[in-house]
Amino acid sequence: MGHRYRRLVLKLSGEAISGPSGWGVDPAALQHLAAEVLAVHRLGIEVAVVVGGGNYFRGREAEEWGIGRAEADNIGILGTIMNGLMLRGALTALTDADVRVMTAIPVQSVAEPFIRLRADAHLKVGRIVILAGGIGQPYVTTDYPAVQRALELEADALLVAKRGVDGVYDKDPNRYGDARRFRTLTYARALDLGVKIMDTAAFVLADDHRLTMHVFDVDAAGAMTAICRGEDVGTLVTP
Repeated sequence: MGHRYRRLVLKLSGEAISGPSGWGVDPAALQHLAAEVLAVHRLGIEVAVVVGGGNYFRGREAEEWGIGRAEADNIGILGTIMNGLMLRGALTALTDADVRVMTAIPVQSVAEPFIRLRADAHLKVGRIVILAGGIGQPYVTTDYPAVQRALELEADALLVAKRGVDGVYDKDPNRYGDARRFRTLTYARALDLGVKIMDTAAFVLADDHRLTMHVFDVDAAGAMTAICRGEDVGTLVTP
């Protein structure tokens, strides 16, 4: 059966890696994510994964600790690298495919620096690439680098994994029984409705450069492969 994409970037939040607890790393959640990424890779699709770090530390919680925002975001950046290495470990246990971690800040001993053409070359020969370290700068959520990397690597789509919701709704489906899931949505309409899909700066960047985006439930087994096969899963966001 054919599939509609050649190259994908997957955005994984730290919470997706922490599982139900919301903190640290949950082995079952990590195994599930690794299996889902591998299922897409086995279709012959080139896949890069942008990992968040909110399961270790969030910049916006910095005040409770008496830490400045820039410093706090730097701690979060290191959290994304830890997640990237954990995900590589989980993937390596399941596959012989070569898995590379690339970081926006140099950490030579454990990962390669992100160089666009090198990442592109890895993907072309079928390596799985994990992109950590955000964009290496504070004051930016990992939504922004997910969009930026998808554009830089000329991905056909960005898959945005959400926890506890299987797409974009007109209102909170966990609170309202009559909430409707959008099968498709334009960026303009989402902005009009004030639907919170990701960080606004990231969303506007995606819209400006006509990036195709899918929002789906990270816990749903087979969701990513179903999206690749063209099935109606989650919400498709288009320019």
